[in-house]
Amino acid sequence: MAIKVLFVCMGNICRSPTAHGVMQHKLDQRKLNHLIELDSAGTHAYHVGEKSDPRSRATAKSKGIDMEFIRARKISVNDYDDFDFVLAMDEDNLELIKYYAPEQANADVRLFLDFANQAGTCTDTIVPDPYYGGDSGFDNVFTLVDRGCDALIEHILND
Repeated sequence: MAIKVLFVCMGNICRSPTAHGVMQHKLDQRKLNHLIELDSAGTHAYHVGEKSDPRSRATAKSKGIDMEFIRARKISVNDYDDFDFVLAMDEDNLELIKYYAPEQANADVRLFLDFANQAGTCTDTIVPDPYYGGDSGFDNVFTLVDRGCDALIEHILND
């Protein structure tokens, strides 16, 4: 049975779909699709059904990663049982995810970059909102997500 990972940010149009797309690309390259299944969601329903932000898609595309298949959705109570990991991009997302979690949730709910911190590949604790990062905001998100995905794959494979 595959390990199921859900990436979560606020609107599911920039950070969590970037993590989804980057991780999917890495799994495809390493032929690990049968071991890990992915999805992404938002804590708010602002953009349900929409593609991710054009700047997120352009940044990923410049690195050879296709995110066209990803559509925004809102996290649901069922996700806590359907996924093994529910991973937040920042503390605000984590707080909301924990607030909505059923008392007996099965998922490991935590910050996404915890894995990169534990692996020593990143000192950042959150993936910041790219909209406040100026021209380099989306590139910064991509870099952090890339490190986080590598660490998460290693954690899953070695756990």
